[in-house]
Amino acid sequence: MTLTVKICGITGAAAMDAAVEGGARYVGLMFYPPSPRFLSLDAAAGLAARVPAGITRVGVFVDPVDALLVETLARVPLDALQLHGGETPRRLAEIRARFSLPIIKAVKIAGPEDLAHARAHEAAADILLFDAKPPAEMTHALPGGNALSFDWRIIAGESWSRPWMLSGGLDAGNLAEAVAISGARMVDVSSGVESTAGVKDPALIRAFLARAAAI
Repeated sequence: MTLTVKICGITGAAAMDAAVEGGARYVGLMFYPPSPRFLSLDAAAGLAARVPAGITRVGVFVDPVDALLVETLARVPLDALQLHGGETPRRLAEIRARFSLPIIKAVKIAGPEDLAHARAHEAAADILLFDAKPPAEMTHALPGGNALSFDWRIIAGESWSRPWMLSGGLDAGNLAEAVAISGARMVDVSSGVESTAGVKDPALIRAFLARAAAI
């Protein structure tokens, strides 16, 4: 099985180079200011310029207004948009129609009841991304990148009309188990390849990608 990997929330050149050289197919740049992985437009443009053709540069946003997307895309060459907020299927369709870029829609999962929310976005998204829903008692939780995983059995055996990615608490140590249980063919990692919050570790990126290649 070929496992496709997205390294998300990259903030430095060494981490970007490790992702590119290690075989990542997607790289994520964060445009949500509260995140420790947030990038200025200048920094994001510099990192995006390091990415060769054939690797998808994904801009990660949370409930973005059109003006933010216009400003970002004027400065940063992106190949896809990842939406990690409360965007409705109608909003996904509006963004795709205006900006002509593929849409990755993140859906937070805690229990089987959350699959209905994913189904509601299925037709409007190009790719679904299943992430862990933070528990109510978790204060200051981010929309993603909280180093939390969910019960992968919830999505096991489900059939989707769109490609999908597994995210949430993945690292080189649990990747094989996560893939075996969920059936994922695409995975997204952020905190699992960091030395501290928001700081990607090139060695951990390489280890994750090597593990993915061996599955």
